[in-house]
Amino acid sequence: MKIYVPRDAAAKALGAEAVAAAVLAEARARGLDVTLVRNGSRGMVFLEPLLEVETPEGRKAFGPVGAADVPGLFAANFGDHPLALGLTEAIPFLAGQTRLTFARVGVIDPLSLADYEAHGGLTGLRRALGMTSEQIVAEVKDSGLRGRGGAGFPTGIKWDTVAKAKAAQKYIVCNADEGDSATFADRMLMEGDPFTLIEGMAIAGIGTGATRGYVYIRSEYPDAIAVMEEAVKIARAAGLLGDNVLGSGRAFDMWIRTGAGAYVCGEETSLLNSLEGKRGVVRAKPPLPALEGFLGRPTVVNNVISLATVPVIFERGAAFYKDFGLGRSRGTIPLQIAGNVKFGGLYETAFGLSLGQIVDDIAGGTRSGRPVKGVEVGGPLGAYFPRALFDTPFGYEEFAGKEGLIGHAGLTVFDDSADMLKMARFAMEFCAIESCGKCTPCRIGAVRGMETVDRIARGDASAIPVLTDLCNTMKFGSLCALGGFTPYPVMSALTHFPDDFHAAHQEAAE
Repeated sequence: MKIYVPRDAAAKALGAEAVAAAVLAEARARGLDVTLVRNGSRGMVFLEPLLEVETPEGRKAFGPVGAADVPGLFAANFGDHPLALGLTEAIPFLAGQTRLTFARVGVIDPLSLADYEAHGGLTGLRRALGMTSEQIVAEVKDSGLRGRGGAGFPTGIKWDTVAKAKAAQKYIVCNADEGDSATFADRMLMEGDPFTLIEGMAIAGIGTGATRGYVYIRSEYPDAIAVMEEAVKIARAAGLLGDNVLGSGRAFDMWIRTGAGAYVCGEETSLLNSLEGKRGVVRAKPPLPALEGFLGRPTVVNNVISLATVPVIFERGAAFYKDFGLGRSRGTIPLQIAGNVKFGGLYETAFGLSLGQIVDDIAGGTRSGRPVKGVEVGGPLGAYFPRALFDTPFGYEEFAGKEGLIGHAGLTVFDDSADMLKMARFAMEFCAIESCGKCTPCRIGAVRGMETVDRIARGDASAIPVLTDLCNTMKFGSLCALGGFTPYPVMSALTHFPDDFHAAHQEAAE
């Protein structure tokens, strides 16, 4: 009997370790030969810990499972049981997805290279090794892949810039400093399918002429760090990394580095400073990292999901990947659904679903049962979208056209009890705490922003134009997206939920 219990951090936080221990103990007590596989999470956090059993019909799921439920599952021979969910792949939340980047996550043993290859792994790298640098870059360009870290910059153009740069040494840097609220796709990928990130980085290195790579992982992700470090050792021992990648004569090796807890290091130039052992502060651009990045050398800086998507592009072809999506937003996007929702988790789908479909149909509305008031898309610096904008298609340009941003595709849902004036203040406070201090609009603007929102909360209506002007200064005067994007949640709260701001005036008058 083969039983799967996730080792994913979200599952562990909900009791997966106790469930795994209970499975082994019950198997011993019953004298059963059970193989326990610690897979990644399927992304259905509302069902974690999710236990799966391999059967001739396919894997059957049970959840959410507690340690106390395990004896009963064995007694029922993993058949008819109150926690039975049927075939895993048939669970509606999973069945409706288009899993390309996350196709193996939750399916395989994350640290089994043989398991990885059996499910299509390394097919893309082997194809890339038979191509020239120019052909590799062209394939990425043709796929329409854009940076999944937030900015949405075309990945192929960034690679092309580095490939054409003249330097004795070039680098691939993976930005795994996933710090936005409601985002966990990077962590889930690294913990559930680390070899796909390694494969993607190797293809990037071969395509651009970079022979060294680094994955910069936030210190708050100890499980992801441990899995990635072990995966790199396994890959190196198997010849996937080193001076002779898969016997091709081409070189690429990589290492894991741990961040120091600064949110601003999610910005690429701050990350590079930190990676060099310096204080994590923003660099002025130009020069661009693609020309003068890590240690002053040409550097590709891509997000985890961007790099982890590269293998499927080379396995299935650029045309296959580009066939998904809408407009200039091609391929799939891992939606990370959180906040006040019935069904929270990761949902990979092609660009193009409306925000209403995501919130009402996929997330199932609010967990509290109260009406949805708004959704913040894009982390703590994303705009709040009211129900009036729920017809907006999920795409980069479509959201930008409504004064919003997709960012890392994290969605936080709020019901009608949320106070948007307080949420606007939180955005300013967050920026003030996390600012690196390099530029005045962010360093000073965020502090003045908190004070101005407090004035509004005390009933000072004259402070609203001041807040609007301050946001304009921060948006266009800040060196990086931390100060530049903070106005999105503030102004969207003020624009779409004016009653929350005017209520403060009325209460003060009374």
